[in-house]
Amino acid sequence: MADHAPLAYPRLAASGDRAVVIELSDEISEETNRRVVALAEDLDRHPIAGVVETVPTYRSLLVSYDPLILRGRDLRSLLLQRLATMRIDGTRGRRLIVPVLYGGGAGLDLAAMAEMKQMHAADLVALHGAADYRVYMIGFAPGFAYLGGLPEVLHTPRLAVPRQRIEAGSIGIGGRQASINSVAGPSGWRFIGRTPLRLFDPAREHPFLLKAGDHVRFRAIDEAEAEALDAAVAAGTAQADWEDA
Repeated sequence: MADHAPLAYPRLAASGDRAVVIELSDEISEETNRRVVALAEDLDRHPIAGVVETVPTYRSLLVSYDPLILRGRDLRSLLLQRLATMRIDGTRGRRLIVPVLYGGGAGLDLAAMAEMKQMHAADLVALHGAADYRVYMIGFAPGFAYLGGLPEVLHTPRLAVPRQRIEAGSIGIGGRQASINSVAGPSGWRFIGRTPLRLFDPAREHPFLLKAGDHVRFRAIDEAEAEALDAAVAAGTAQADWEDA
């Protein structure tokens, strides 16, 4: 059997007749994702005529284009040129501080996870809240953020049988990842609390609260603060708590 040469990156491939995928690595890492996000931001700041939309993922960028304006072959060449010449900002961007009411009705799996990890629930909450999470991509549902950075001790397989409805704002753990439900729906993730914040609100000027490349830190709150934030979110007066990452 002939030996196969290792795949070289970046790799470009057509995705139908209106999009190109540029893959930057076969591994998931913060460095690869930073390059993906940097390329998307560069294309946003300095548009290529005919490019309609970019969608960052863990290790690749989907670039949609109008074939009446731009040929896919030309777009491939332009993407390689842009990747070779773009500059990656040395800053880490912005961090959203997410208030979380741990346990309670939304923390369906907190007690079971604590028992599984042989730790007190308070220690699990402290570990979850001490980590710095990176938004690797938005997908699955409108505004749903896939978060990397979950402490290894909290890595937990998804449920064998998904629940049929988990509310928006629920704080989840699935495998190596953390999440915040953006809309209500079925899920096999394990949930340990909820946030009053809305990651997706079509009435906002920018419906998605988070974007790829952002960072997240969770902050524990009590029921009184959760109720106050629920009221502020419902009234449209809540302000997201951002800081430099």
